[in-house]
Amino acid sequence: MPGFQQAETVLFYASLADEVPTLTFLERHYKEKHFVLPCVVGDDLELRQYTGPEDLEIKGKFHIPEPVGPLFTDYASIQLALIPGMAFDGEGHRLGRGKGYYDRFLSHPAFTKIPKVGLCFDFQLVPSVPCESHDLPMDQVLVLPTV
Repeated sequence: MPGFQQAETVLFYASLADEVPTLTFLERHYKEKHFVLPCVVGDDLELRQYTGPEDLEIKGKFHIPEPVGPLFTDYASIQLALIPGMAFDGEGHRLGRGKGYYDRFLSHPAFTKIPKVGLCFDFQLVPSVPCESHDLPMDQVLVLPTV
C-alpha cells in the first residue's frame, strides 16, 4: 500500500479477535513507523503512542488491547488512518460496533485531509452498509482474503 510506505505517523489499532489481525504487524514494524493507537476514555477516543508490545494492556469493559504509552495530540502530523470495522461497502461506509467512537473522533478537523482506510476481510465487504449523516465514510477499503 503506497500510502503506508510513505507515511511516517500512522493511526492504527490493536485488533480484537474478530478484526483483521494487527498485533504481529505492529510488533514487526513499530521501529519503522510512528504508530498511534486509540484508547477508549468514557464516550470518546484518545490516542497514545505505541512504543512496543509491552505497551499494550487489555483494558475497559470492551477488553480492547490499548497502549499505555504517552498521550498523542498532534493529529495534524498523522499521514494515514487505518480503521477497523465489522462491515464495509463499496462506497466506503463503515459499520462499527455501534457506539460511534471512530465517527466522533474522525470528525475532528485535522482528519479532513488524512486518508482514512478501512481494513476488513473479504466476507466483511457487503453490498450496502446503513449510514446516517454523522457516519464518516472511508476514503478507501482494503480487503484482505480470509485465511
